[in-house]
Amino acid sequence: MSIDLTMDFSVNKQNNTITVKKAFDAELPLVWRAYTDSEILDQWWAPKPWKARTKSMDFREGGRWLYAMVGPNGEEHWSVADYLKIEDQKSFTATDGFTDSEGKINKEMPQSKWDTDFKGVEDHTVVTFHITYPELKDLEATIAMGFKEGLTLAAQGLDEYFASLKK
Repeated sequence: MSIDLTMDFSVNKQNNTITVKKAFDAELPLVWRAYTDSEILDQWWAPKPWKARTKSMDFREGGRWLYAMVGPNGEEHWSVADYLKIEDQKSFTATDGFTDSEGKINKEMPQSKWDTDFKGVEDHTVVTFHITYPELKDLEATIAMGFKEGLTLAAQGLDEYFASLKK
């Protein structure tokens, strides 16, 4: 069976949602770690030439990941993921928002809820994000900021990370 590694990105403006589905050429435990271990996330989460830099991460229900997207000229854009629910190697749910460097939410910027599911398929793993926005304007602002392009580049970075482990 051939697994399609192309990212599927769909927007539903009636429900204020984005659904992203991407298969990776890596087994489930490794893909889970890539999404839940800050040392690995820092290697791929930002779209190149940007870098992700974790300030703190507590991957547990009620925990938080505070990180910056750092640009090539040193500019920083801070965000958090607040973990609501975690099922080991199956799924996690988190709220996501832009913040300052101390993790204070910027209410002028879009916020969202991410339901992230992981499914092993043979020696591959399919990751599905179901992202919900409170209002259509938040969804549209996120898309206007280049979310699809940035996430596509980040996913390519994760593909490269997994490929480097096979060398």
